[in-house]
Amino acid sequence: MLSALDRKHSVAPPGFSRWLIPPAALSVHLCIGQVYATSVYKNSFVQHFDAGQTAVGVVFSIAIVMLGLSAAVGGTWVEANGPRKAMFVSACFWTAGFLVAALGISTKQLWLVYLGYGVLGGIGLGIGYISPVSTLIKWFPDRPGLATGLAIMGFGGGALIASPLSRQLLSYYDAGYDPNVSSSVASGGALVALFLTLGIGYFVVMMFGVLNMRVPADDWVPAGFDQASVKEKALVTTASVAAANAIKTRSFWLLWIVLFCNVTAGIGILEQASPMIQDFFRGSDGKSAVAVAAASGFVGLLSLFNMAGRFVWSTTSDFIGRKRIYLVYLGVGMILYALLASVGHTAVGLFVVLAGVILSFYGGGFATVPAYLRDLFGTYQVGAIHGRLLTAWSAAGVAGPLIVNGFLDAQGKPGTLTSSAYQPALFTMVAILAVGFVANLLVQPVPARFHEQPEQEKEAVA
Repeated sequence: MLSALDRKHSVAPPGFSRWLIPPAALSVHLCIGQVYATSVYKNSFVQHFDAGQTAVGVVFSIAIVMLGLSAAVGGTWVEANGPRKAMFVSACFWTAGFLVAALGISTKQLWLVYLGYGVLGGIGLGIGYISPVSTLIKWFPDRPGLATGLAIMGFGGGALIASPLSRQLLSYYDAGYDPNVSSSVASGGALVALFLTLGIGYFVVMMFGVLNMRVPADDWVPAGFDQASVKEKALVTTASVAAANAIKTRSFWLLWIVLFCNVTAGIGILEQASPMIQDFFRGSDGKSAVAVAAASGFVGLLSLFNMAGRFVWSTTSDFIGRKRIYLVYLGVGMILYALLASVGHTAVGLFVVLAGVILSFYGGGFATVPAYLRDLFGTYQVGAIHGRLLTAWSAAGVAGPLIVNGFLDAQGKPGTLTSSAYQPALFTMVAILAVGFVANLLVQPVPARFHEQPEQEKEAVA
């Protein structure tokens, strides 16, 4: 049955509109972007399992680590089998993750939640994240940044849908749960119902993407697009590099460092956003000028900046180039982090703007990197190369929170910290971004010895 989803059965007919592809990709990324909304039911998990914050937080960490690992290991398989089969497999793993986690909740077995949402769901995350990337780039050779930005924007914005939806569903399944009170916790039965509803609902939405995804014919090009124009741009190749050879190049590892540094810096703020804005404006009496509700609104606003950055900055990269846009992410990012550390506590509005632009660079880095890889390595196995590069995300997902939390733990207890407690962590992020800035400057075109020959490409496709 899965053979019906093979690449050879997915070739678009003549006259097919390429603008139908981004919505198909977006349907998958909006669903798997739910992983950023796990904080909604974190307190409920803590009470239900009688576990600590760290034990429950491990669920998210496992999912992100499995995202990177599955994308790296499964990238070549995704390229060989096409986006439709990959998106279907992603939907199956993602849904299975929710169902197994629901079983763990109902039996109060936290390890089943680790296995379900963490491991199985994480595999669905990784496969789903990379599945439409190379197809989008092939449909939009003239605007690869815009195409990948449209889809990956959905991953950043998935939490904007999942967070309020989860709160409303929990209040529907548990009359005692108040979605407007941050300390309110839902019953175990409501959590089970939530996970079953989300698992089944996401599967249906992701099937829309599966059914509508198509790959272009081998000889297809957009109207008015001249392939020769690609050769005129610096760092953009018309050659092809296999994934196995890509990881042997210096440019791949330099770009790995660039992504790692950009994500480490951004995720440090994202993970600490709500308590951070309260701590920055805590008075000498120990009370914060920013209420809990306002801090929650700040988290939602950061998600908007994250989502918008994925589209705006990646689209901008089509005009100014990928290397230059990363100089903006990293160079301007250093300045913004330094300002946040030194003057961010002077006004709430200034703090919000600085943090928002930083998070837009965080999102933009994710959306731009597939197009950067296409420029350096061609379209041949760009999805597989992208999968391998995402191990930088897994590493940064561990490093970023560890750096920030390590400094904060040394400064005092949560709820008593002030802006000065964050300065060591923020200035550390400036240094990390500086490393990424230098790495980006060193990125060069891939040497011809790593290029595939036409005969090799044909054999690989066959």
